[in-house]
Amino acid sequence: MGESKRNGTTYTVVQHLTARERHMAIGIIPLVDYAFKKLLGSEHNTRITIHFLNSVLTGQPRITVIRFLNPIRLRQNADGKLCILDILAIDEHGRQLNIEVQILMPAGMAQRLTYYTCRAYVEQMKEGQDYSDLRPSICICVLAGQMFAAPPVLHLDFRLREKSHTLTLTDDLQIHLLQLNHLHVTAETLYDASALERWAWFLCHADQLTSEQIHELFPDEVFTEAAGVLEMIAQSPEELIEYNARLKAQRDDRARLLYAQQQGIEQGREEGRVKGEILLLQKLLLLPVWTDSQFAACTMQELSQISADLQHRLIAGRS
Repeated sequence: MGESKRNGTTYTVVQHLTARERHMAIGIIPLVDYAFKKLLGSEHNTRITIHFLNSVLTGQPRITVIRFLNPIRLRQNADGKLCILDILAIDEHGRQLNIEVQILMPAGMAQRLTYYTCRAYVEQMKEGQDYSDLRPSICICVLAGQMFAAPPVLHLDFRLREKSHTLTLTDDLQIHLLQLNHLHVTAETLYDASALERWAWFLCHADQLTSEQIHELFPDEVFTEAAGVLEMIAQSPEELIEYNARLKAQRDDRARLLYAQQQGIEQGREEGRVKGEILLLQKLLLLPVWTDSQFAACTMQELSQISADLQHRLIAGRS
């Protein structure tokens, strides 16, 4: 059992739900891209999005109004599958905002984030405008995992700064990473956590809770609204089909990634074994021992053939 305070009252929070409570839980994972965009990219839920943005962009001009540049539209790719785009918006200060979620870590992630942040910045410039008219381009990427193991912090804020001194060239380009596996808040400490930590906890755990439990856990009413958005997905047969399709797609992507990693590990083990054979055979035959660069220049098939040739030479020399 855990406890949470709300308006001075202590509520008991069940950490290990009963079967009935699990059945009543919302059951919609906010990190599935379909649910994520419904939650933070809908014209009907701008209050939720504004609260999330202000939680991330602390110390910057507060947002009170946003306009979505790509409101929710169901698009399909060439394979006929649902395509979920990042959330693009602009606030009353003219700042370009890009919000996205990543369950897996695709190759070139740092370059991808930099590219899209810079592109949104450059595309503001119209004929006849001055550079001083450019407004900040801000990317917020929610990561189910992590891009950086250290420092083990939830929020990383990247800007253009001078390397050796505390000089900022500009705040016009910002990339914010929310690394959810570095969240150290629990249900017991949630009430006293920062707004950003509450959002991170909500994104990680909302699917396991009922809307009543979320109302008891969070002091901000906006989280009760957010739970309502997830419940609407769960209660709409059409939306539930789209959600489950995206959930399946994400699970399939993860399965393919894990398979590729396992294959890479196995291939690495086999490659290490063959390299060891070659080195040993070269020593036994009193041949020059290969360097790492010589091994790197060969394919696995070529290494196997070299090992076989050296074994034949060793056997022939003993005959």
